[in-house]
Amino acid sequence: MNHIEDIVDSLEAKISNVLGQLEALKQVNLNLTKQLNDKEQTLRSQKLEITAWKDRYETLKIANSMLGSDENKRETKLKINTLIRDIDHCIAQLSE
Repeated sequence: MNHIEDIVDSLEAKISNVLGQLEALKQVNLNLTKQLNDKEQTLRSQKLEITAWKDRYETLKIANSMLGSDENKRETKLKINTLIRDIDHCIAQLSE
């Protein structure tokens, strides 16, 4: 009978150990999930910042070409033509 008690005690100890490891792994998983969410939020904000800087760059290129730079005149003319077409389209819609 003592042998069975030893086996049961051993099983209880192993189960307790496994449950402890499970809780530790749950905590690690929770921490990793939080870190992942933080990194994803950082990535989203950096993407927004990159987009804002790209817009500023495009605006500066257009302004620079309007000030007399020959580098981006073609792009500026295309942008102005696009804006004129958009305005004409809006005027046409308003007059209908």
